[in-house]
Amino acid sequence: MKEEVRDFVSPKVNENVKYLKELFEDNSDVVFREFYIGEVKAAIVYIDGMGDKMLLNDLLRGLMTRYRYIKNVSLIKERLITVSDMKELVDLRKGVDLILSGETLMLLEGLKSFYVLATRAWPVRGITEPSGETVLRGSRDGFTETLRFNTALIRRRIRDTRLKIVPKPLGVRSKTDVVVVYIDDIVNEKALKELMKRLDNIKIDAILDSGYVEQLIEDNKWSFFPQIQSTERPDVVASALYEGRIAVVVDNSPFAIIVPTTMANLFQSPDDYYQRWIYSSTIRIIRFISIMITLIMPALYVAVTSFHTGIIPTRLAYFIAASREGVPFPAFMEAIIMELSFALLLESVARLPKSIGATTGIVGGLIIGQAAVQAGIVSPIMIIIVSVTAITNFTTPNYEMTSAFRLIRFLLIGAAAVAGLYGIMIGLIITLIHLVRLKSFGISYLSPTVNENVSDFKDMYFRAPIDFFKKRPKYMNTKDKVRQK
Repeated sequence: MKEEVRDFVSPKVNENVKYLKELFEDNSDVVFREFYIGEVKAAIVYIDGMGDKMLLNDLLRGLMTRYRYIKNVSLIKERLITVSDMKELVDLRKGVDLILSGETLMLLEGLKSFYVLATRAWPVRGITEPSGETVLRGSRDGFTETLRFNTALIRRRIRDTRLKIVPKPLGVRSKTDVVVVYIDDIVNEKALKELMKRLDNIKIDAILDSGYVEQLIEDNKWSFFPQIQSTERPDVVASALYEGRIAVVVDNSPFAIIVPTTMANLFQSPDDYYQRWIYSSTIRIIRFISIMITLIMPALYVAVTSFHTGIIPTRLAYFIAASREGVPFPAFMEAIIMELSFALLLESVARLPKSIGATTGIVGGLIIGQAAVQAGIVSPIMIIIVSVTAITNFTTPNYEMTSAFRLIRFLLIGAAAVAGLYGIMIGLIITLIHLVRLKSFGISYLSPTVNENVSDFKDMYFRAPIDFFKKRPKYMNTKDKVRQK
């Protein structure tokens, strides 16, 4: 294809068809169909496999069976074209982009413009339950790779004229359809302006997934922690929009991204709001306790067995010493070996087919653990610690946050091996300082913990009853602050 496409249309259909054939040279899937509407020469151009052939066949049948002589070309648009969604353009560059997006371009003799017929009908995957975000109670529909399906799922939950779906195509070559979704009278305006600015600054040849956008617009690319929430669930997006946040939906991706995002948002699950507040609050408390266990348990084991054996009860100290008898590695290496083995096991299970992945993970974990203990490479108590750490790690609903905790756990193990409990405390303090300084589109990452608004805590460490949520979170600085009267 030529690098530059001309922006004008010739009134001669033959000239336009010749130019477009040169433009789409060596593309066998581009279809050119020339025909007559009465005495008027016409042509359509579309891509095979991306256009609805049944719709086009019905359209051509209606146009070509008109035998009367048509003097005014404008009558074709007003009386003959039966496609419900169409528009007239004069810029051929936009027409070529729309052809590549699955639309049909229609040329008429004597017209210095062309018609774009909405005939997109490419193969799509049906709406199914999200595989990465399962819930006990709630809707079972999830996003697909088709943009309009996804926006329809959001629109179904927000039947409000103030819901805005603003197009933002990205990718110099891919021209991927991207939309920014927000509720006009609720949204945080400062965050919206910042998001639009960052999207405008993206200059890349292709956007293949929402993960590209996420990495290009995040505040701190060097941080372990995700500053943007990704989700497959339309109900999660709708809930975020009602709080004044903004969603970015990318064509070809079943994941929408939400900004701004706080650490608290990444620990919340849809189940927390669909169940009674007592159950949800209990689960959240367990979730936060699990976070502390998964972060410090392996490092605490290394620190205590290497530096602070005096704080262990005598009987427990004897048990640990007996279990480590014959183990050739220090506690630090023992912990690193088991953590790496478990990380490798998780990665291999994720890449295996689903039919054998779960079985391989269970059998592999049992075999590796038992063999490691029998060979004297690690102690039985280390197996217990790694297993408990793995279980508590996956109580976090967000996978990216789970990965961040895994990396920090490795760093804390190293700090414990160097300075014991003091190393763990220093590592946690440095992590906390980083989190306090981290922001997501102008919103503090630790909100509402670092804010003075005590009322926002009703949806932090526990969830208050639904009728307590009279106002939207204050730290979001929304336009409409009341959501329940």
